[in-house]
Amino acid sequence: MPADWSLHPQLDNDTAPVGDLPLCRVLLIRDANYPWLVLVPRRPGAVEIIDLDAAAQAQLMIEIASASRALRDITSCDKLNVAALGNMVPQLHIHVIARRRTDAAWPRPVWGVAPARPYDVNDMRQLIETLRRDIPDLKDPRQEPRQDT
Repeated sequence: MPADWSLHPQLDNDTAPVGDLPLCRVLLIRDANYPWLVLVPRRPGAVEIIDLDAAAQAQLMIEIASASRALRDITSCDKLNVAALGNMVPQLHIHVIARRRTDAAWPRPVWGVAPARPYDVNDMRQLIETLRRDIPDLKDPRQEPRQDT
């Protein structure tokens, strides 16, 4: 991965690291209202999906599907929301949000509906460990430090 890639400070502040896939850093949003992952391609200057070459675009779709499948299986959610907005944070990142008909925002988008609710430390640790186990090809950053950050 490029040595000059770094995670946007807002994403770093709002998330907990889960691990690295071949293209993306996988993060968990620190909001227990919704099980919510963010995938960030480790490519400097990428703002839009079209900023990635064709191979990276294909890899991104594989990684979105893999993370989505694991999140759905873990949470038994009613619906997955997948979005790449970037209006507030310009670094390319993809949200994968597990939604339930009983969540505070249903059926609307999650943004701005309810204040972020902190995770119980043990619940967040358990979710991250389960994600690390269930997302294929995910490398735990504690086991294999990367040279890209």
